[in-house]
Amino acid sequence: MDLSPMRYKDYVWPHNPKVYTIDYERQMAVDKVPFGLYHLQDLGRTRRVMRGEGEFVGKDAYAQFGALANVFYKEGAGPLIHPLWQAANAYFVELTLKQEPRPDYVSYSFTFWEELDVYDGKLKLEEKRESGQTESVDRVIHKVVKGDTLWAIAKRYGVTMEQLLKRNPDIKNPNLIRVGQEVVVK
Repeated sequence: MDLSPMRYKDYVWPHNPKVYTIDYERQMAVDKVPFGLYHLQDLGRTRRVMRGEGEFVGKDAYAQFGALANVFYKEGAGPLIHPLWQAANAYFVELTLKQEPRPDYVSYSFTFWEELDVYDGKLKLEEKRESGQTESVDRVIHKVVKGDTLWAIAKRYGVTMEQLLKRNPDIKNPNLIRVGQEVVVK
């Protein structure tokens, strides 16, 4: 069975990589409950992680690997089209050269992370006025992920720490935010 070649952004593999895996991940939290018990909380599905291994063979093996590496260096997500996987908008997060240098052979592995683009950081709310009319209000809410800091969130959205703390009076310690916590940005 002939399969169409795998593609990412403007790169087309000369032949499909020989090994493919897809990891489906779900974020879970564990909360300790008195008397040695615990409670699991499902924080939802996260990204798909798509990995593979392949090889380039022939006199242009390193040129092919170089072309793939150039695509790796391009920032941002792009379309990943695989002959069997569901197409995805993905980030190229890892490229590894896996063997001793040979002029006509390159063994490599790669990793892509899927980007969902289902949440743009804006939450539409309806605010009820005293007159009884409703008005649509744009608010920007950031959901904290692993590695986030309040300072980094402020910088990302172009606001000051003071503004963030004012909009989030429940944050008593700016050095302590939790994964899954919602921070009102604007």
